[in-house]
Amino acid sequence: MTAIKRNVRRNLLTLVAGSLIATTASAGELIYQPLNPSFGGDPFMGTYLLGKAQAQDTNRDPDSRGIESISSTERLIQSLESRLISQLISDVGAGNVGEGSFDSGDFSVVVRDEGGQLVVRVIDKVTGDVTNISVGGLFNP
Repeated sequence: MTAIKRNVRRNLLTLVAGSLIATTASAGELIYQPLNPSFGGDPFMGTYLLGKAQAQDTNRDPDSRGIESISSTERLIQSLESRLISQLISDVGAGNVGEGSFDSGDFSVVVRDEGGQLVVRVIDKVTGDVTNISVGGLFNP
């Protein structure tokens, strides 16, 4: 019986060794494909990678100011000021008024028509800075 077992083992070993030798190893070419679109990756990955980076960012700018919510009264005041300045520019531009001004706590706006050219002068009362905005060719005198 032992001779038969040896023959079976030898035949089995020969069969396994033959199958290992007959099996060919195949491998494909490895190609690097970047993820980051800055380096040639998929452009649709940009927002995903940016979101991941921002989620992991724990650094804070010490000079940045926090987001301050404004009250509904302050929002109403800003809206009214914007509307009044817009109406003033429209009136001067249409020729209804030659010059107009608007004063608030922090700034003063003077709008005038200078021969078909609309001139808006904004004066910052806090810092004293003056900004002149000239728009020509929009209105007929």
